[in-house]
Amino acid sequence: MNYSEMDTPTVLIDLAVVNKNIKNYQNYCDEKGLNLRPHIKTHKVPELAKLQLAAGAIGITCQKVSEAEAMLSEGGIDDVLITYNIYGHSKLQRLLELSKKCNLSVVADNSVCVKGLSETFKEVDKPLKVLVECDTGAFRCGVVAPEEACLLAQEINEMPGLKFGGLMTYPPISQQEKVNRFLEAAKNLIEAKGIAVEIVSIGGSPNMWEVEKIPIGTEYRIGTYIYNDRSLMERKVCSEGDCALTVLATVVSTPTSKRAVVDAGSKVLTTDLFGLTGHGHIIDHPELMISQLSEEHACIVSDSPTGLSIGQKVRIIPNHACVVSNMVDQVIFLEGQKVLKTQAVVARGKVL
Repeated sequence: MNYSEMDTPTVLIDLAVVNKNIKNYQNYCDEKGLNLRPHIKTHKVPELAKLQLAAGAIGITCQKVSEAEAMLSEGGIDDVLITYNIYGHSKLQRLLELSKKCNLSVVADNSVCVKGLSETFKEVDKPLKVLVECDTGAFRCGVVAPEEACLLAQEINEMPGLKFGGLMTYPPISQQEKVNRFLEAAKNLIEAKGIAVEIVSIGGSPNMWEVEKIPIGTEYRIGTYIYNDRSLMERKVCSEGDCALTVLATVVSTPTSKRAVVDAGSKVLTTDLFGLTGHGHIIDHPELMISQLSEEHACIVSDSPTGLSIGQKVRIIPNHACVVSNMVDQVIFLEGQKVLKTQAVVARGKVL
């Protein structure tokens, strides 16, 4: 079957582009002497994680315990970092079971979570590696000062069942000097206490080709690079030909010559804008704009006739690929025009 014959909306993944993206960024990290630890939130497919590992990645990054469980369900993945505070008895017990199946690391930014980790892992033979998460300006989780990072590292270092592993941050976009200054100060304070800082984990797709601007980093966590998306196209991080994920949609209405409606709404394309105008890039129709989304509709508008007709199929590069993966049970693997197979999105919906 040619993909143009498929029912819609459906998510298409071009494996030729996937493999090119994996190879290119792995080579880049190798040249920079930086370990690559891909974030699987973009694809949520163990088969694709194994391609990343085979190319040279040292392990994977997950955001939730359930996501890591799903990724390990098919085997072949043996090194996982979970970059989220883990709190609560149920999650901690699942984390303990997970640690028996892989080399596991986690992050924490507060004493409450650290104490819970210690209580859970205090009887294990191999201590759990814990990195201190630092807020270097993105204003999410993380200690907000190098001195706090040092205090928490000392606490982890003294807790039974735990081992201090290093520092981790999700950097704000284009503030690399500030990020490096924070991490360098934290590292110096911790090492002055006689504690080794083995890992400084950084990441982020928008600045993926500028890793040398945070020279203190030892590993890079990145997700979107495997697919890329419109947000990265607009930042000149990638080109249209580097985008492996597209949404195939069908025109179902043309109320006027300057407006058309396709069958891929917010339940497929997502409402993320990232400061952009419109909800995706329509391949072969750059002059058209997806002006608004409702749950099942996307409205396409133009200052002149759209040229679209009912039944016509279009391919859309979404603003944010990662969210699209979490909205569908399955994707279609392609190579160019050739359909290879239907692939389950194994870690879809894993938010616990």
